[in-house]
Amino acid sequence: MPPPVLVVFSHLRWSFVYQRPQHLMSRLAGRWRVLFVEEPVRCDGPAFLEVRDIAPMLQVLVPHTPVAAPGFHDDQLASLQTLLDTHLLIEHLHVDVAWLYTPMALPLVKIAQPACVAYDCMDELTAFKDAPRQLRQRESALLKRAAIVFTGGPSLYEAKHDLHSHVICLPSAVDAEHFDPTRLQPGPHATEADRLQGDLPRPLLGFFGVIDERLDASLIAAIADARPEWSIAMVGPVVKIDPASLPQRPNLHWLGMQPYERLPYLLAGWDVALMPFARNESTRFISPTKTLEYMAGGKPVVSTPITDVVSLYGDAVELADEPQEFVLACERVLAETAAARAHRAAAMADCVVRHTWNDSADTVHVLLSQALRLAQPANMSEALSSESMPLAAAGGLRS
Repeated sequence: MPPPVLVVFSHLRWSFVYQRPQHLMSRLAGRWRVLFVEEPVRCDGPAFLEVRDIAPMLQVLVPHTPVAAPGFHDDQLASLQTLLDTHLLIEHLHVDVAWLYTPMALPLVKIAQPACVAYDCMDELTAFKDAPRQLRQRESALLKRAAIVFTGGPSLYEAKHDLHSHVICLPSAVDAEHFDPTRLQPGPHATEADRLQGDLPRPLLGFFGVIDERLDASLIAAIADARPEWSIAMVGPVVKIDPASLPQRPNLHWLGMQPYERLPYLLAGWDVALMPFARNESTRFISPTKTLEYMAGGKPVVSTPITDVVSLYGDAVELADEPQEFVLACERVLAETAAARAHRAAAMADCVVRHTWNDSADTVHVLLSQALRLAQPANMSEALSSESMPLAAAGGLRS
């Protein structure tokens, strides 16, 4: 039997920051045939579908259309229907499950005609800068249509679990081997990391991730001003904000977007890993993937008190809010004794081992397979009588 077909509609591009969608879908591929459909790209000529083979059973589909409307706008539907229908026909595919990362893609479910729908609510998109006005209405409709809903962390779970009968808390996880400093090898990524930050004065504090309205630029500037002898490396693409608005200091270094393969080499050179998030509506429900990645790299973490960071990793992360407190927290971890550092390392290792992308993908596979069986009338009685997966598994899984 060929694997079932999973069509993913994502507002995040595969080649963007490597995070939850890429981790889950790359691990589901093989057990599922995954078609990862990105938002359309504007072109001048006739519409066409760019197909990228990422791995066996994993394709990224990039629609190119002459329509000016952004994202999964209704004006794009006619072109997208033709492109998607044609691709499915050529490949002789029937869609078993449609997986949505954004409610704005809901009209495309009719095009895909899946047996069932899954919604991975990894962020509260309605709180983000420049969110579409109809996003909240689309999410309400998606919650009625979806067979299963995943959330990116406990705070989103608390916000959504009363809105749907089958909401699963699936927190961010980590590929620990990728960030393990003992596995780093000489080569181009090591060389480039050294070129970017090797000559910076120590101590070296760092951040990697998307640089947008969720980052507290004034806090970063305050840290740089309070300790001009520290070096601060900021790694990541600048999105939705004016790069010119970012603070500039002699000891503050904006290194731009770097490939996922290079991040462990940059992290290995830091003395402290930072999460200087703002406390606003856009960060109210975030569950930063980088928390566990920093821990897997063995680096002490200093973060503002983001709700999910406190609830999931509060025992392993140094928390501080105001600039002065944040600086003092950085100083504490820099001055830790060997015993204190060993205690923190043990707490971080415990967090890392409990949250792996392999386990998360296994959980998703079981639950999606179960939802698909329930959606097929011929197998209804079998699915109803099958033993449900325990929903209080390691990693904070809840339903």
